[in-house]
Amino acid sequence: MNTLAIDIGGTKFSLALFEDERMTRRESRTTDRDGGPEWMVDQVRSIATAWKFERCGIGFGGPVDFTAQRVALSTHVKGWRDFPLGENIEKAFGVPTVMDNDANVGALGEAIYGAGRDARPLFYMTLSTGIGGGIVLDDSTIYRGADSYAGELGHITLKPDGPECLCGSRGCFERLCCGMWLERDHGRTAKDLMQDRAFVERYVIDLAQGLKAAVMMLNPARIVIGGGMAKAGDALFVPLRTELRRQVTTWSRARLDVVPAGLGDDSVLYGCLSLIDELPIRAS
Repeated sequence: MNTLAIDIGGTKFSLALFEDERMTRRESRTTDRDGGPEWMVDQVRSIATAWKFERCGIGFGGPVDFTAQRVALSTHVKGWRDFPLGENIEKAFGVPTVMDNDANVGALGEAIYGAGRDARPLFYMTLSTGIGGGIVLDDSTIYRGADSYAGELGHITLKPDGPECLCGSRGCFERLCCGMWLERDHGRTAKDLMQDRAFVERYVIDLAQGLKAAVMMLNPARIVIGGGMAKAGDALFVPLRTELRRQVTTWSRARLDVVPAGLGDDSVLYGCLSLIDELPIRAS
C-alpha cells in the first residue's frame, strides 16, 4: 500500500511517498510563514497530485487536537488556529488522512524505525525552529494525555523572569533553547553556534534543565533528539550528557541514555507510516 507522508514545520516542509515501508520519492520546500494554511494545502497538492497513494499521514509543527483532527495553533506561523488540515487534505486527494503533532509523529518514527527501536518507554524531543516532545509507551503507542497536549516540553518554564516567549509566557524552554530564538538573540545561526565550544558549554545548562524534567517525570529508557540542531553530533551531545548527569538528582538511578535521531530529517516522515495505523480507531 502506498502512503503520502507530510512533515510541516515552521522553516520547511517535506513530502514523501512510501511504497509499503520503502521511501520512493521525497521533496522539501521552504515554508512561507505568511502563506497560511491555504498556501500550504496548495503546495502539497501541487507536489503530490501526480503521486499514487491510498492513505496519508501528517506531522504538524504545533499543537494538534488529535481527536478532532484539527490544528490547534502554531506559535511560529500565523493563520493556523483551529484549522481542519486533515479534512482539507482528505478533500484534496480523496484518501483517508490522520494528523498529529510532529513531535509525536517523529517519536513514532524513531521508536519503530530509528534510534529508539529497542527502547521503551521512549522520549523524543525535536530541537529545531521550536521544541516539542513525544512519548512512546511500552506498547509502542503515543501517550497524548487527556487533551492531546502531553509532551509539550518546549513550554515548561525554566526561568520565570526570562525573556518573553511567543506563547505569552516567560523563560520557556523553547524560548531559551530553540533554533529560531538562538539566531534572533545571538545573530548567528544555530548551526554556527553549535560549533562554538564556549557557547555550547553555556547552552547545555538550559538544555539539560529542560531534559531533566522529562527524566524525572517519565524515566524513559532512552531520549532521542531530532531536528536540525541534533545534527551537531558530538559537539552538542557530549557536553549535554555531562551536564545532564551533573543536574539529575544524585539519588536517582534513572538511566541517562541520550542519542541523536537515527533517521535524521526523516523521523516524522517515517512516523507517518505508524500513525496511519490509527485510521480504524478514528473511523470508529
